[in-house]
Amino acid sequence: MSDTPVVVAALRTPIGTAGHAYKELTVDRLAAPVIAAVAAGLPADRVDDVVLGNCMGPGGNVARVSALAAGLGHGVPGVTVDRQCGSGLAAILVAGQAVRAGEMDLVIAGGAESASTAPLRTLRGAATPYERAAFAPDGHPDPDMGPAAEALAAAYGIDRERQDAYACCSHARAVAAGRAGRFEAEIVPVGGRSEDQRPRPLRAASLARLPAAFVAEGTVTAGNSSPVSDGAAAVAIVPERLRAGRPGMRLVAGAVVGCDPALPGWGPVPAIRRVLSRTGVDLERVAAVEIVEAFAAQVLAVTDALGLDPLGADDGRVCPDGGALALGHPWGATGAVVVTRLFSRLVRAAAPPGTLGLAAAAVGGGLGVAALFEVA
Repeated sequence: MSDTPVVVAALRTPIGTAGHAYKELTVDRLAAPVIAAVAAGLPADRVDDVVLGNCMGPGGNVARVSALAAGLGHGVPGVTVDRQCGSGLAAILVAGQAVRAGEMDLVIAGGAESASTAPLRTLRGAATPYERAAFAPDGHPDPDMGPAAEALAAAYGIDRERQDAYACCSHARAVAAGRAGRFEAEIVPVGGRSEDQRPRPLRAASLARLPAAFVAEGTVTAGNSSPVSDGAAAVAIVPERLRAGRPGMRLVAGAVVGCDPALPGWGPVPAIRRVLSRTGVDLERVAAVEIVEAFAAQVLAVTDALGLDPLGADDGRVCPDGGALALGHPWGATGAVVVTRLFSRLVRAAAPPGTLGLAAAAVGGGLGVAALFEVA
C-alpha cells in the first residue's frame, strides 16, 4: 500500500477548437502553464519526472521542453508518450507504474496537443506532406477515425437518432456544468481564456439536417463527432506513503489492450473488462465513468457493450458534465482531461473514501486504454 500511486492534483487548460482560440500557441506553451500550476500546488516536493502524451507535435521530447518552460529546473527530465488518442491516459499509467515500483516519488503526468501548430510532415524526396502516419502496416485495416466510427455504428446498430441525441446531451451537460462553475477549479487560464470554447446549446432538429460526414448515407456527422482541438491537462502522482493527508484518488489498476484495427472505437470495452477482472470489481460499484467522447457512435457502442445507459439510467454516471463531443478532443491530452474530470467529480466534490471512478479512451490503430481510481 505504501507505494500505491495517488493522484493528488489535476488541472487542465480550457479547450479550444483548432485554428481558433489557441491557433498560435505551440504545444509546449499549452502544457507549461498547467505543469507549473500543478507543481505550484505541491511546493514542498521535488518533481522526479514529467510524462506527457502527445501525438502530432514537433518532436524534440515535448515533455522535457514543457518541463523546462514550466520552470521545473534542469534536473527534471521528461518523457513523451505516443499512444495516439490514449496518450494522456497512457502517460498517467506510465507515471503510476514508476511510483508503484518505488523508483519515483512525484511525477507530473498528462498530455498536450496543439493541432493548430502541428507540423506538416513529408517523407524524404516526396513532393507533398502526408495526411497522417500509418496506424497499422500494409495488409491490415487502417481506417481514418471518421469511417471507423461509421463502421462501428453499423456493426453494433447505433442509429443516427441515438448519436444525435447523445451529442445534444453532451453539449447540454457541458453548458450546464460551465454555468454552475463545475469546471472552474480544474482550469488554468491560458492565452487569455478561462472557459472552454466550444460547448453550446444544440437542437435535435438542427443536428438532423447535417449530412453524413465520412460515408455516403452514413450516420456519423460533424454534429455527433468531436472537433479537432488544442489543449493540455496534467496530474501529480505520489506514493501513498508521501500523500501526507492530501485528498486524492488512488490509481488502483490500468490496462492497455489491442483490438481489431478496423474497429478502433471498440478498444475501451476489452480494456475496461481487463481492469475490472484484474481488480475483482463489478461495474455496478463504479460511481463515475469518463469515456473520451471521440464520436457519439463510439461512446454508445462501448456503453451498450458494458451494460451502461448514458441517456437514461446512467446519465449521472457517464460523462454527466459533457465530454469531448462538447469540450473538444485534443488528441494527446484528451485521456488526461478525463482523469482531471474524474478528479473534480470525486475528489473536489468530496466523494466518500473508497468511491470508484473509471477513465477510458479508444485509440486509432485498434487500442483501448482504461484506468480504475479510488477516492483516497
